[in-house]
Amino acid sequence: MQRHPARPPDLPPPAPPDRGIGSIGAGPSVAVASGAMNLYDATVPVFTKLLSNIETWIDKAAAHAEARKFDVDVIAGARLAPDQYPFVRQVQSACDQAKFTVAKLTGKEPPSHPDTEKTMAELRQRIHTVVAYLGSFKREEFAGAEERPCSHSWMGGKSLPGGDYLHHFALPNFHFHLTTAYDILRHNGVSVGKMDYIVDLPFRA
Repeated sequence: MQRHPARPPDLPPPAPPDRGIGSIGAGPSVAVASGAMNLYDATVPVFTKLLSNIETWIDKAAAHAEARKFDVDVIAGARLAPDQYPFVRQVQSACDQAKFTVAKLTGKEPPSHPDTEKTMAELRQRIHTVVAYLGSFKREEFAGAEERPCSHSWMGGKSLPGGDYLHHFALPNFHFHLTTAYDILRHNGVSVGKMDYIVDLPFRA
């Protein structure tokens, strides 16, 4: 019988197979890099870029409507399904999630923005208002945000640590509304593509 040579005592045991984060058998923990990211970097610049880019979508929607001789605000009221929010409400919801996220992660009270917008022009102003609010935050205000309790009234008195709130709720909810807004434009024939969503990447020289 062939015998495998004994493992020298000074060698570590073989590493387990790399299953990837979130795969079956990987366990509940999420790997964290040794240099933890300040949650400012995962929120303010990302929300700012993506919300600002909606204006490019609105420009394309306006060009599409003009070429086909209809009012662009028809698209503002368009929806994918009868029980889903229309385009205008999807954008309002994305704006709200962005402002709620940075406020809760820094222990502040977010401003109130009544959902009164009906037109694309009014939506632009809503975006400008929220982007200006995002711009008022500093990196140092996010110190300790990973563990700061974050809650909404609908959570029934429960809360999430800031890091979990961001990754398990805030970012998915933000992208849900943003993606649905994008899909409404595509469904109505507006010429937007993947890079109109992703936009510029922060490459380093």
